[in-house]
Amino acid sequence: MFPNSSNLGRPPFFSKHQQQSNCFSVLPVNISPPLLSHQQTVVPPYNFRTAVGNLAATPAATLQPVTYGNVSPVSTSGALTSFQGRKRQSEQSVSRDIKRQRIDSQKSDTTILNQAVPLPEERRHSLPRPVLIHSPPFQAHGSAAVTRCVPPLGDTLFPDPTETRLPEAKDKLSQQILELFQACRQQASDLNRKELCRTELQKEIQLIFPQSRLYLVGSSLNGFGTRSSDGDLCLVIKEEPVSNLKHIVNQKTEARRILTLVHKLFSTKLCNYIERPQLIRAKVPIVRFRDKVSYVEFDLNVNNVVGIRNTFLLRTYAFIENRVRPLVVAVKKWASWHAINDASRGTLSSYSLVLMVLHYLQTLPEPILPSLQKNYPECFDPTMQLHLVHQAPCAIPPYISKNGSSLGDLLIGFFKYYATEFDWNHQMISVREAKALPRPDGIEWRNKFICVEEPFDGTNTARAVHEKQKFDMIRGEFSQAWRLLRDKKDLNCVLPLRANEQKR
Repeated sequence: MFPNSSNLGRPPFFSKHQQQSNCFSVLPVNISPPLLSHQQTVVPPYNFRTAVGNLAATPAATLQPVTYGNVSPVSTSGALTSFQGRKRQSEQSVSRDIKRQRIDSQKSDTTILNQAVPLPEERRHSLPRPVLIHSPPFQAHGSAAVTRCVPPLGDTLFPDPTETRLPEAKDKLSQQILELFQACRQQASDLNRKELCRTELQKEIQLIFPQSRLYLVGSSLNGFGTRSSDGDLCLVIKEEPVSNLKHIVNQKTEARRILTLVHKLFSTKLCNYIERPQLIRAKVPIVRFRDKVSYVEFDLNVNNVVGIRNTFLLRTYAFIENRVRPLVVAVKKWASWHAINDASRGTLSSYSLVLMVLHYLQTLPEPILPSLQKNYPECFDPTMQLHLVHQAPCAIPPYISKNGSSLGDLLIGFFKYYATEFDWNHQMISVREAKALPRPDGIEWRNKFICVEEPFDGTNTARAVHEKQKFDMIRGEFSQAWRLLRDKKDLNCVLPLRANEQKR
């Protein structure tokens, strides 16, 4: 696939025979925690000048087959066989493949979600069998025993969420929301393609920045991804000090220089594998590109580490209550259909929309979601080292709400809340506090039409909505959706399902 690929099969995951059910209790006693992280960040002090001009100066690292205890090396799967010498897939063949995948809709996407992050490449020799270490579990408020609900990465033994985690639908609108979710949710094969590209790109980028790590973040891992979701990548060059919540790399200067090198790599050495690379000089600059093999669009940023933290916060919200994922996917599809889901065009980002749904579910008279950051501060400590972030939420139990509202009622209530109840002029949406807060008076919030607090760094995720015309359009869509669903209780009146099926 890529020039320096030496192991084009599946990245070295744990065999399912060695996977355990609790991510806090499988640490081998003779291996330090950093060596067990999945997307590990090993980042000594970095000198940018030494990297410039060394696009091919560092030899490629050769990955050897990895064994775990007495388990054979992980074999390659049909989806991840070598692409060298293989003809490029046509769009038609990809389309046929997607149709075949939809038929088998009962297969779980949890396995690949839990395998999506490889073990660090520094540990290339055989590892001893894990020795169980029983760590004190995190206790839920009012709960005597902990039952894990968030599928940890690397654990394929978690039950199929399609069969065990989806709510019942006793009315037409709720059934439509569930059917939409089943049809549009990200499949294992979708994530497989993204993860393969991430693995191979990391090898290539490490020729320029040997100690860097490339993380897959955003909707691909947070539980709210769909078949049409792009891939988001975070390139971590430096380790952030635990006392610093801001980006270590200056996004206006150093990040752009780093991305210029990455863009050059994609445009020259990797031009046969990557197409349309663009360096976009936004507030957080990115390189946008398309993988020619998987046909997936990617956005790659540098050291925007808050994206790694919020990926696993949202992943926890996605799985602690079984109505969250279908509701969020329905709202995202609705917003896309009505052209209010594009921050680059002055409307709402998908991330802001997800936070808006979570906030609504937190603020009901009988809440469906808590504030995870309040209830489990040790799991979402903003100063936690990056290599531990994916482990922390694994032992959080399901949230048991007394609110038995159906998916249909919740969707109608969501639109009603933002159409008639939320005070856009004076309030800020805060998932961190699980309530609407008075608007701050800082520059980040002043003269902004929509204020949605980022749960870790406190910035405004909806700052892209800076035109009154766009804001009025967004509010109008919420009001219209509420009235139509209230009267007809048919999802087709706000989101034509047949048209959406063609776009998914």
